[in-house]
Amino acid sequence: MIALGRLGVDLYPLRTGVPLAEVDTFGKFLGGSPANVAVAAARLGRRTALVSRTGDDPFGDYLRAELERFGVDARWVAPVPDLPTPLTFCEIFPPDDFPLHFYRRPQAPDLRITADSLDLDAIGAARVLWTTGTGLSAEPSRAATLAALAHRRRTAHTVLDLDWRPMLWDEAERPRARAHYADALALATVAVGNLAECEQATGHRAPDAAADALLAAGVTLAVVKQGPDGVLAAHRDGTRVTVPPVPVEVVNGLGAGDAFGGALCHGLLDGRPLEWTVRYANAAGALVAGRLACSSAMPRADEIDALLGGAR
Repeated sequence: MIALGRLGVDLYPLRTGVPLAEVDTFGKFLGGSPANVAVAAARLGRRTALVSRTGDDPFGDYLRAELERFGVDARWVAPVPDLPTPLTFCEIFPPDDFPLHFYRRPQAPDLRITADSLDLDAIGAARVLWTTGTGLSAEPSRAATLAALAHRRRTAHTVLDLDWRPMLWDEAERPRARAHYADALALATVAVGNLAECEQATGHRAPDAAADALLAAGVTLAVVKQGPDGVLAAHRDGTRVTVPPVPVEVVNGLGAGDAFGGALCHGLLDGRPLEWTVRYANAAGALVAGRLACSSAMPRADEIDALLGGAR
């Protein structure tokens, strides 16, 4: 599996329910959605790699070391001399309020990935390519993301995580975001997003309508995350399943979607039935929602199996 895109340092308060202005102690973690997805899949025994960029600074050194420690191949994570490694602070107000504060200026290094720097042979050979909507937010990253998707020639499993984060798009680009999503969806085989992300990409927020719109845009499998209402997955062959959420006491919901993504890839690679795959991914996300961190909190297979056994 190869993931492409965002990478940075997460600085999370070690106490929950405290405004950021009052926090005095933080934990430092590897962050960035595609990086976390790669870590999540590696925790489940998959060979994973990340294509990204950092600053040429100590935080960049830390991130490359962390990727290797988590078992993620970092050969395609290169430093950019003139930009700092991104930092992300969060506030933690369980169960559903987790404000993020991104420091990605003047531009995040991961948006400097260029099409001509990609190892297209490796991208074409990977059993999964994971890309994100944030990768579409600026050039040259947009061209690189579309080049990677196009090179796959709709090989399964070519994933677009809709990953709509408007604060990471320049104001002038936001009105064109849906057109950029359409370009990427036409090249992907799997789309994953929550209701707000599906609405941004397709104009539809109702789960079934959003899934239909994603399938019409070109993908084979549409996965619509509905929060407390579970997950809808719709396949072009007519299979459609809705899986309820796994109850959990939420500590920090920020990494749940990335754990879901890594476990989704694991199920797809195993050739599991769609309902099994979505239930498994849902359980992985629930486990991380009950933990403070993201990358270091990604669950192992025995933890997911135990939770599913308890849920049954």
